[in-house]
Formats: sequence, structure tokens, C-alpha cells
Amino acid sequence: MTDKDNENRPELRYRDAGVNIDAADEALRQVKEDVRRTFDDRVLQDIGSFGAMYRFDPSGMKEPVLVSSVDGVGTKLKLAFMTGIHDTVGIDLVAHCVNDILVQGARPLYFLDYLACGRLQPDMIASVIRGLANGCRYAGCSLIGGETAEMPGMYSDEEYDLAGTIVGVVDRANIIDGSTITEGDVIIGFPSSGLHTNGYSLARHICFEVAKLGVDDRMPGTGKTVAQALMEPHLSYSRLIQILTKIVRVKGMTHITGGGITDNLPRTLPDGMGATVDAGVWEVPPVFSYLKKAGNVPDDDMLHTFNMGIGYLVIVSAADANAMVDAAEQTGQSAHVIGRVVKGESTVTYTGNLRYAASD
Repeated sequence: MTDKDNENRPELRYRDAGVNIDAADEALRQVKEDVRRTFDDRVLQDIGSFGAMYRFDPSGMKEPVLVSSVDGVGTKLKLAFMTGIHDTVGIDLVAHCVNDILVQGARPLYFLDYLACGRLQPDMIASVIRGLANGCRYAGCSLIGGETAEMPGMYSDEEYDLAGTIVGVVDRANIIDGSTITEGDVIIGFPSSGLHTNGYSLARHICFEVAKLGVDDRMPGTGKTVAQALMEPHLSYSRLIQILTKIVRVKGMTHITGGGITDNLPRTLPDGMGATVDAGVWEVPPVFSYLKKAGNVPDDDMLHTFNMGIGYLVIVSAADANAMVDAAEQTGQSAHVIGRVVKGESTVTYTGNLRYAASD
């Protein structure tokens, strides 16, 4: 190709390839103050630097151990695209990650996010990041950095993916790893707010393909629209558990994520220990009742897919069970004794029948 040929060709800019750097700058401008409000005095760099810096303070700890976890929001994002609700998926992501390290007794320090999209829409991206900031403020950690990538051709224009990493700390002597759990210990369950961030592929199939509902239709029995019922944010148990572990000795904890109680509770138990769970102790929330009925889903699959209204488990000695429930209720949080640890295979055996909330 000759220089003359080049002279006759139109100029190409990055924007012509589908990447708009100005849009990224605009999104960042909108959320700067929201992100800064998550900072504590240990954050050493403002947003926009190449590397985020956090001054770790080990005072009060004999042997501090950093605990980290990375996760995504999963197919709940499909609901965000369908509903146009983007300010809660950030809350979901932070809560999920924080709960994962909370299981080992860690206190969250800081969070970093990764957001990739096909076409960067400043208002939508700003809404997502505000959700991240809100989640961090509630959990008591700082949102110190992240990456927003515009990748045309990798994602459709109206979609994005979202992932994040949490870093927390626990004194080695205070790590909760389930190693002291013994036969007869009591399992206490704390309510979820809904599906949290798991089971959405099945939930979407039931609602939109089987029941032929739209996002703005009422979900029978819930008093909510489909969008409201399915987009309920994931609860963070961080503040609650940090209080309770100062009152009662906790032997083990479980975050009920994908796989439900069935798969997640055994992850906490030591070798040679299983669990029995009385599924009739708590009332299953209406959203699950509807999904069960509309999809004709067997109970064992419901328990293996969804949290069924129990989002977090704590295991304590039988002598401490009442104190744990009382302490939780004094904070305004309900709690249920739902089972016990037994000798045997590392599996969950259910007793009693699930009590589904009435649905119309």
C-alpha cells in the first residue's frame, strides 16, 4: 500500500473499533465519591493509580493471617440485564465474597473488582460500582481498586461480567476451621434474603420458560414482582458474626452457596463427621415455594440447588446453642437450631418435611 493510498483512507481511532475511553472516564467521575466513602485511614492511594495500596496494621494480633477469596455474580447478571436493575449486583458480589472468608473467622479489609463489558455505558457502570461501594461500606471494608474493561466482540453491547476479590485477616489462633467439631455439636441457621447468588439458571428457566412470566409480572405468593423477588440482594453476615463470635465460642461456619446445605455443610465438617438437619424447623420463604410448585422440582433437588431460606450456618457445642440463639436475637437477627453433628460419612441427612410458605 502506497503513501498516496493512505492519504485517501479515512482516519481510524480507538472509538471506531468500539472502545470509548471517554465513557470510562465519565463512569469513574460519577462514582469517585462513592468509592472514597469506603476508604479508611489505611488506604494510601486514591482511585486511578496503577496499584492499590493498603497499610496493613497487625497490632493486636500475635500471628495475623491474610484470607482471600475471588468470585463472580453468576447468571444473576442475566436478571440485571432483563430488569435494568444494576445497583444491587455489586452488593451481591461483595456479600458473597465477604461471607466466604467470614467462614474462617476473617475480618474483611479491602475489595477489588473486575468489570468487563461490550460497550461501556457510563450510567450503567456507575450504578454497578455504587452497589460495590454500598456492599463494602456495609461489610466494613474498603473498595481500593478495580478494572473496567470495554471489550467489543467479547460481550454484547448491553451485557457485562462482574467479579471481585476480597482480602481479610484473622489471628492464627482465632482461625475457625471446623477441626474442633465433635459429635453432638449443634447447627444453627441464619435466614437468607432470597436466592442470594445461586440457582438462577433454574429459577430463570422456571419463571420465564415454564411459567411464561415477565420480569414485571407478579410472582404468585410473594407479594412481589418477579424482578423484585429474584433480585433481592445477597445478605452479608459479616457484622453479625463478628459480634456473635465475641460472645460464644464458634467451632465451624458454612456459607450456603451453590449446592445448598447438602453440598456446603460437609465442607465444614472434619473427617468422620456428618450431619442431620431437620428440614421442618424453618418455613421456606415464598420465592422458593413458588419455584417448587411452578417447576414441579423435587425436594432433594431444591435442597441441592437453593439455600431454601438458610444463608449461613454456625456450629457450636450443645451447651452454647441457647446462648448463640439468644445473642443473635438480641441483635435483631432470628436464628434456628436446625440440626446436629453425627458420626459417619461426611454427608447431610434430612429429617422432617420442608415447610413451604403458602402460595396462591
